[in-house]
Amino acid sequence: MKTDNKPLLLIVDDEKTQREGLRAVLEEHYDVYLADDAEAAMNLLEVERFDVLLTDYRMPKEDGLALIVRAKSLAKPPVCILMTAYGSEDIAVEAMKHGADDYIGKGGMLLEDLEKKIARALKIQTLEAENTDLRQRLDKRFRLESIVGESPAMQRVLEIVRQVAPSTANVLITGESGTGKELIAKAIHQLSPRAQNVLVTVNCAGLSPNLLESELFGHEKGAFTGAHERRVGRFEQANGGSIFLDEIGEIDGATQIKLLRVLGERTFERVGSNRTLKTDVRLVAATNKDLRKLVEDGTFREDLYYRLRVVELGLPPLRERSTDIPALALKFLQEFARQNGKMVKDYTSEALELMIRFDWPGNVRELRAAVEHAVVFSSGRQIGVKDLPVALRSLEGDSGGDEASIGGPLSVALNEKQLIVQALVKTNGNKTEAAGLLGMSRRTLHRKIAKWGVSI
Repeated sequence: MKTDNKPLLLIVDDEKTQREGLRAVLEEHYDVYLADDAEAAMNLLEVERFDVLLTDYRMPKEDGLALIVRAKSLAKPPVCILMTAYGSEDIAVEAMKHGADDYIGKGGMLLEDLEKKIARALKIQTLEAENTDLRQRLDKRFRLESIVGESPAMQRVLEIVRQVAPSTANVLITGESGTGKELIAKAIHQLSPRAQNVLVTVNCAGLSPNLLESELFGHEKGAFTGAHERRVGRFEQANGGSIFLDEIGEIDGATQIKLLRVLGERTFERVGSNRTLKTDVRLVAATNKDLRKLVEDGTFREDLYYRLRVVELGLPPLRERSTDIPALALKFLQEFARQNGKMVKDYTSEALELMIRFDWPGNVRELRAAVEHAVVFSSGRQIGVKDLPVALRSLEGDSGGDEASIGGPLSVALNEKQLIVQALVKTNGNKTEAAGLLGMSRRTLHRKIAKWGVSI
């Protein structure tokens, strides 16, 4: 029905002159359709997605309020505006209760006012749709399904996240740099009852003690040199949501004391103020240091340590979850291929083998950077050894005692699961082709996939 880019408007009124008159003034900016009662209107609404429903209140059989209720029950409801000659505050309130987006009286109705109401309601609906879409995309980005991790070590991590996220418990995430601690923190927040509120992130290692105190708790104007105005701290900003303190092991003793009080009493003062503020936050902290050793050395408070680690979640280094490398590498390849406008689709077997054998001291962060490097230097549809960073290319020719590799018929060696994952990635999940590469029957491959819990 819709033939141009104008918003689609349905006018419902049992008076023909009223319908026609409104169409005459609105059709310049809207693609206008008419109906003389609620039933005719619903017949149109059920086959076409209208942007706006403009309906009279008093109509035979079914009034405008009932029509609005039915219209708002549609999967993608229109903006609904009620018109009535019987203007009163009671009708306006009743209209809003029934789902109307706005209300206008027919008596002395100015068409300019009507157009403004329609335009305003459409703008609000568009903003709400954009906000909903943004929340959905953020939810999708940070939900567990977006975290690559089929290895047993990562599956244990994800199971803990599922159990912990709905609770109020503080969580301490530990692990080497680059293992994805912030990604896990975001997943915990997104799966918690606080997901509709803000997640505030603070990198504790990037600030001096004085700046960190001000960053976390805020300060008053004139509290110290350079404090030209009041600053709201991160705990205040995060009220009702979550706060993620990255590199928690870097905070100084004075800040540790203040943090301990926040966790115990949910209160704090801005720097330079005597006024006590309350905050309701869920704390997630992360560190690549051994906090237990820092406690023993006397540089980290033991009572704060136990407050933080109500739940401790250790992330494995990438070298301990090498079976996840092919899927991670493919995910990063697709991301950087889109960003750089490259047609590259996958890896040669030789390149993928080097990536699996590499130790990745920088963990997932280093792998991601290596894939970006490879995509930038690629010139075909596959990432080859020549495209990889020098550190990986230096492994070429050194099998490390592992006889298994992809290329030609494959045999299953000690790293059987690793080889199966490689073959499935290489064949884009085609199990028949993967079985051929592995030199086994499709039935045998299915049995081994079930045995190892492989999922691509």
